[in-house]
Amino acid sequence: MTPEPMFIVEDDDHFRETFIDVMSLKGVEVSGVRTGDEAIAALRRASHPSVIIMDVQLPDVHGFDLCRRVKGLDGYRDTPVIFVSASSQYSDPRDRAEGLQAGASQFLPKPISVERLWSEIESVLSGPRPS
Repeated sequence: MTPEPMFIVEDDDHFRETFIDVMSLKGVEVSGVRTGDEAIAALRRASHPSVIIMDVQLPDVHGFDLCRRVKGLDGYRDTPVIFVSASSQYSDPRDRAEGLQAGASQFLPKPISVERLWSEIESVLSGPRPS
């Protein structure tokens, strides 16, 4: 069984493209964009992804705010969001808590290997889903 499509919002082109390439080798379709505005537009047009991977620091919007916007879109309230961030600014547990309160299922530090991220995605997708 092929996993459902995923979506990534990441302004680091290398990380985004590497993630998409590695997931395609696993038989997982992933689409991705660089900015929050592109994400909202793409999610309104696309079929619902199984999970959204989202950078916290995007060029046009803070990831926490984007997550809240995504969760407000029709049909996305229960879609898992996994935050990733390279900034040491978000190492404080209060910041991680704010990300989770914004609607994220997980908050992970960069650098992160694609294999570790895949493991976290599998964990989020196999865990209990809100009703």
